[in-house]
Amino acid sequence: MATLLHIDSSINGENSFSRKVTATYAEEWRKANPDGTYIYRDLGADPIPHMTALAYGAQNTDPAEHDPEQAKAWELTGTIHAEVDAADVILLGAPMYNFSIPSTLKAWLDRIASQKYAAGPDGRSALSDKKLIVATARGGSYAPGTPRESFEHQEPYLRSFFTFLGLTDDVHFLHTEMTLSHVVPALEQFKHIFEATSEQAHGRARELAGAVG
Repeated sequence: MATLLHIDSSINGENSFSRKVTATYAEEWRKANPDGTYIYRDLGADPIPHMTALAYGAQNTDPAEHDPEQAKAWELTGTIHAEVDAADVILLGAPMYNFSIPSTLKAWLDRIASQKYAAGPDGRSALSDKKLIVATARGGSYAPGTPRESFEHQEPYLRSFFTFLGLTDDVHFLHTEMTLSHVVPALEQFKHIFEATSEQAHGRARELAGAVG
């Protein structure tokens, strides 16, 4: 039985473009996997605490050796690890905030950046056989060849992060660009880019979700 772990991180609720794409994927995935398990976290509405030295130490120490303080600090991380372990597909909603990802998503990533998941010398890890879908939303355009291509620290960062964790074989980015073209007059001329990338992102989400698992 397949399991989908769905993580949203936008602060914009129903107005979020990244949430719209993850919702499309999740809906289609659940149709394709009627007996599957669905796990959801909304980091925008319910952020997890940022990493502390105590929590970091606890997640890199055998739970059997935890003292009482470490055991308490480990509780949330242990739950997050259990969700990741169970997942066949990890679906991330990752809007661009100031050229990178939301700090709430970074806090979640910090909880899985541990020795448990680090790739070995062969580049493989416990995450290597999972599928990763990342739905991004950007106010402008950062596509190859655009003036602000070098400002894009969203996809490159996430690819590097998951490469470190051995998840590289089945990774897909779905970009919706020029989302600000609806609210910033100077960008109104680029609405066609938003419309094209949005349609493409939703279409690709449906296509990917229809695959087994």
